[in-house]
Amino acid sequence: MQHDCIITLTTDFGYRDPFVGIMKGVILNINPFVHIVDITHNISPQNIQEAALAIEMSFESFPHKTIHIAVVDPGVGSSRRRIIVNTGRYLFVGPDNGVFSLIYQLPHEGLTVTNITAEHYFLSQKSSTFHGRDIFAPVAAWLSRGIDVSKFGDTITDYVKIPLPAPTITAQHTLEGEVVYIDSFGNAMTNIKTPHMNNLYGSNLVDHPAVLFKGNPVPFKHYYSEAEATGLYSLINAFGYLELFVYKGNASSDFAIRIGDKVSVVVN
Repeated sequence: MQHDCIITLTTDFGYRDPFVGIMKGVILNINPFVHIVDITHNISPQNIQEAALAIEMSFESFPHKTIHIAVVDPGVGSSRRRIIVNTGRYLFVGPDNGVFSLIYQLPHEGLTVTNITAEHYFLSQKSSTFHGRDIFAPVAAWLSRGIDVSKFGDTITDYVKIPLPAPTITAQHTLEGEVVYIDSFGNAMTNIKTPHMNNLYGSNLVDHPAVLFKGNPVPFKHYYSEAEATGLYSLINAFGYLELFVYKGNASSDFAIRIGDKVSVVVN
């Protein structure tokens, strides 16, 4: 039995109900030595894109061989498949609904996706409404005990990918992206990353990019407290994404920023 394995949990279950605790209990019944880490349980209900971003931002902070469970599953109980994604360094367990779409896009030494069909690794009495407890938690726990991925089912290549928004280059040589994630501070993360700006304009632009939101310039800063006064500012956040913020304020509420709002970077 592996004593040093880590299993993480990302769900939209929240904390009011006992669902998260129940999943942990199932895992610990199978492997009492595993370390369980909560990434977040406050994903907006049924928001697969938000979950995909949370997983992409966090998974590499963990040691290799960590098992990441994601349960944001509006199709629970339907014919949608249950999968294990193996990147060679990490394992991901969850529904085949596109929640791992950003993982698929990253460079990996070798990536395989397994359709989980070996029901003897499930809880003996499974429901049609709580696959987090009945399927994903026990499968991850058995993986943590060293059961090989091949034992859970057959490899598939037609796994689901959802069309996540990507920045585009307009005819005016402007990099146009959009807000894809708003954190609990009201900071608005876009889908524009440093490499997007480097590839188009050269690395010198990253120091002082010209950012526009709703047609208005947004001064660029290198850290939050560099903002001298109240107002909307931009920076590159800890995950390499262009972000809009208000120092000691809430950019989302103060400037009515919503998911999908357009943000542009232009040549100075």
